This record gives sequence, C-alpha cells and structure tokens, in this order.
Amino acid sequence: MTTTPSPASYRTLSAADMAEVDQVIHRRLSSQVALVNQISHYIVNAGGKRVRPMLLLLVARALGSDSAERHELAAVVEFIHTATLLHDDVVDESDLRRGRKTANAMFGNAASVLVGDFLYSRAFQMMVSTNRLRVMEVLADATNVIAEGEVLQLMNMHDPDISVADYLRVIEYKTAKLFEASARLGALITDAAPDVEEACAAYGRALGTAFQLIDDLLDYEGSTEALGKNIGDDLREGKPTLPLLAAMERGTPEQRELIRNAIIHGEVDRMPEIVAVVKATGALEVTREAAQQQAEAAKQCLDLLPPSEFREALLQLTFDSIHRSS
Repeated sequence: MTTTPSPASYRTLSAADMAEVDQVIHRRLSSQVALVNQISHYIVNAGGKRVRPMLLLLVARALGSDSAERHELAAVVEFIHTATLLHDDVVDESDLRRGRKTANAMFGNAASVLVGDFLYSRAFQMMVSTNRLRVMEVLADATNVIAEGEVLQLMNMHDPDISVADYLRVIEYKTAKLFEASARLGALITDAAPDVEEACAAYGRALGTAFQLIDDLLDYEGSTEALGKNIGDDLREGKPTLPLLAAMERGTPEQRELIRNAIIHGEVDRMPEIVAVVKATGALEVTREAAQQQAEAAKQCLDLLPPSEFREALLQLTFDSIHRSS
C-alpha cells in the first residue's frame, strides 16, 4: 500500500450514523446506580477512535444496509470494547489512557471491574433484543475469545522467550477478534452471502492485527502527548511485543541481554537505551512491514464488495490505520 485512496473521508461518510450510535450509547448507559453512570460516562466520553463501531457501520453501508439495528449493534461493540479497556487498565495497573486518568486511577480497581461487568451485561441485553441467534453467536464467541486473549497475554508477561507466533496469537484473540466480529456483523445484518460475510470477517481480522502492530510500534516511536498514554507502558508491564522480539533477534548479545532483562523485570529506567536499540536494529521497520502485510491482506478482502464510496472508505480506513501517530 504505497498510495493513499482518495474517497470522501470515512469519518464524514459515517458521521450521521455515528451520531445515532452516540445517542444509543448514552441512552443504554442509563443505570439507577449513580456510580455506574459516573464511571460509564467517564470512560465512554473519553474520546477514542471508535474504529470498531465505525467498521461495522461502513461494512453494512457498503453492502447496502440502512437497517436501524446497525446503530444498536455498533453500540454493543463499543460497550464490549470499553469493558475490556476497564478490565485491561486494572490488570495492567495503567493510570493514563486517551490523555487522562484511567477509570481505575480515578475510582479504584473494584469499581472499574464491576462497571466493566455492567457494560458486558448491558451489551448482552442489547444483543438479545435483536432476536437474531447468529448475532448472539458472533458476539458471545468474540467475547469469550477476547477473555482467552487476556489470559494468554498474562501468561506471556515478563517472558522474553516467547515466539512471534505466540505474540501474534495474543493479537488475534485480544484485538483482532472484535474487529473481525464488527465487520462480520456489518455483513450479517445485510444477509450477505456466506463468502461475502467471510471476506468481511477476514478484512476485520487483518485490519485489527495491523492496528495492534502499529499500537505496539508507537510505544517505542510515539510520544505520551500524541498517544494519550505513558510511553514505555508495554515494557513496564513486561509485554514482549514485536519491536522487542525483533530487536532481540537482530541485536548484539549485549543488546539482546539489555532487552531480555528489561522484559523480565519490567524495567523502564533504561528506556532511552532500549528505544535506541529498537531503532538501531531495524525492529520498527520489521513491525511496520508486518502491519503493512496485514493491511494489504485486508485490502484484498474487499474485492468481493460492490464498488461504492463506502468500500473506498474502508480502503482509506485500512491505509490510515497503519499511517498514524496515535
């Protein structure tokens, strides 16, 4: 992908739909428990790219759907994602997300976990209301796989000897699965042919993988201000991401030992040295190339969709997902 597509902006195309989704989100967040309302609104209103619900909407529109249920399902996807963020930040002991304090830093771990549970259960209430067994199957499967991905990541923490395949499996489960489900649902509500539904799911899976690879790269290339999170968080948590794995594979014995010790002990004191090694060994280029390969695979999956400005928007979304600084 060497040139950027030039359709109307995907954000412009989806603006009206996303406004409807925001209305659904705020309506469905309502709870008689004040703290649930407070924390739910805090995290949902924190901004974010809303890529997953937008993905569902763009796929649905690319396949000709104007069904109102797309807004409800897009909100379901956002609730599931938000619940995972609440739980992630507790597990990772994070204190900054999207440029402000995490919910657990503001309200405590217990409240964050329980409100995450509320969002999961509210999402399931909403998906049941669609009265579509396939919708429930897709989202229940995705939620279960995401949980497995969280456990896999926990098992890999502070282990510098995991393989790239192990690392990619975590991405497939923890991140790509919800992208896959979002795109699949966009096709499913249009009653698309099975091969088209599978192509959309494959598109989402590849896009989600590319997206996470760039996230992992930016932890060593970005800035706290741009990312809205602390640089070096992945290393502090002992996450052996591809930039580190590639740097160990390509570096000198001394460089390899520096990174191994940092992963094992979650050390960020020598972060400038580690970043220098990651850059010097070409590990960032390795990671970016892996993301570009996934983006190219995603692009090819769109060949089964009919030509439209929405298909072009999905191409643009693919391009922008790997050419970003936050």
